[in-house]
Amino acid sequence: MSKTYSKTAAITKTALIAALYVVLTLVFAPIAFSTVQFRVSEILTVLPVFTGLAVPGLSIGCCLSNLLGVLLGTNPTGLIDAVFGTLATLLAAICTYYVGKLPAKLPKYILAPLFPVLFNAVIVGMELTFVFGGEGSFWEIFLFQGISVGIGEAVVCYVGGCLLMTALYTKNVYKRIFAVDRM
Repeated sequence: MSKTYSKTAAITKTALIAALYVVLTLVFAPIAFSTVQFRVSEILTVLPVFTGLAVPGLSIGCCLSNLLGVLLGTNPTGLIDAVFGTLATLLAAICTYYVGKLPAKLPKYILAPLFPVLFNAVIVGMELTFVFGGEGSFWEIFLFQGISVGIGEAVVCYVGGCLLMTALYTKNVYKRIFAVDRM
């Protein structure tokens, strides 16, 4: 019985993370897509520090957000974003999960937001370069797009993500929320 509860709880928590990501992305859709973006839902990319359930939760949430953005007309990059944006989120979430295994908190505050910033700057920057192009060499355009995405991601992840981490570390709140596993 407890094994069934654990599986059910794990699926539920994964789905809740995905749903929260989708809601935050779509509520803030005008600033979540395109070349200059501040995707508020990326605050959640620090969650793999606390639970492995966040890895599939964030990836599913990102994919659904990008697909719904296409359907609603708010995601100008189209289906390519559902593939490559999700890939960036998945890779960042996996790396962030391993950051969570570090014994000290300080490196977690530095490294947990770093991987979403780097993967999104490179992968989404490349995606935007192919989709929107521009004047200049490929590398100039890519550098501009990558820096643009990276700055928005850094603001959201380092400010919002670190605030979320602090809130979850306060009185070990994360242990009550993510009691199912450390996966």
